[in-house]
Amino acid sequence: MKENVIKTIIAAVEEGNRTAGQQPIWQKPILGFADARDPLFGELKKAVRSTHALPENLLPGARTVIAYFLPFDRAIGRSNHRGEFGSDAWAQAYVETNRLIATINEKINDLLETEGFSGTRLPATHNFDKEQLMSDWSHKHVAFIAGLGSFGRHHMLITDKGCCGRIGSVVTDSTIPATPRSGQERCLFKADGSCGKCLERCPILALKDDAYDRHACYDRLMENASMYERYGLADVCGKCAAIVPCAFCDPVKRAAG
Repeated sequence: MKENVIKTIIAAVEEGNRTAGQQPIWQKPILGFADARDPLFGELKKAVRSTHALPENLLPGARTVIAYFLPFDRAIGRSNHRGEFGSDAWAQAYVETNRLIATINEKINDLLETEGFSGTRLPATHNFDKEQLMSDWSHKHVAFIAGLGSFGRHHMLITDKGCCGRIGSVVTDSTIPATPRSGQERCLFKADGSCGKCLERCPILALKDDAYDRHACYDRLMENASMYERYGLADVCGKCAAIVPCAFCDPVKRAAG
């Protein structure tokens, strides 16, 4: 099942790029798998919010959480380097990636059902509390549990292919071996204090010291959404992820040679 899930996601990304036109949107995805009974899921009720769901809350009999990261093509990141607001290409990539995640989750569920298993069809985003701006199912946190990376100073997950992209997840009652968590630190700021580019890149200074002003951040996302409503709901910014050391790689590993 594991290999078939991987092949399904890679094929969906390749098809998405073929239909995107001359400029690809995504690089090859990376995947991780978590045991649905991993005690870290319970810890998310403290780390994220008290109402954060357990895998079994979403699917009775859950055995595995599949998490995948869809890295943006480097040109998408470069397009978002300048200016106060998110770039046109970044906004389009966000909307298209939401659609791709929905397609991937449908394809994974089709695969599971042919083998007699079940899965969830979780939305890529817009499933959060509009007042507290927190979700009861955080894709980036479950991806951490699935061994895909570690958190950066900007509160985004840094994977082996960086943080410039989107994350999706599926809960299933199929048993797939869990991906080991390396415990490796991928944020230069947290590793040795040598970075902080994401703080500098934030146009509204929502990242300060150890604080994150999520409401100021969300206000900026909605400003961008108004600018790019012709594409759909593009509540984006991404300045803290674009053209920083962790945009497209693990910078700690790269620095170590």
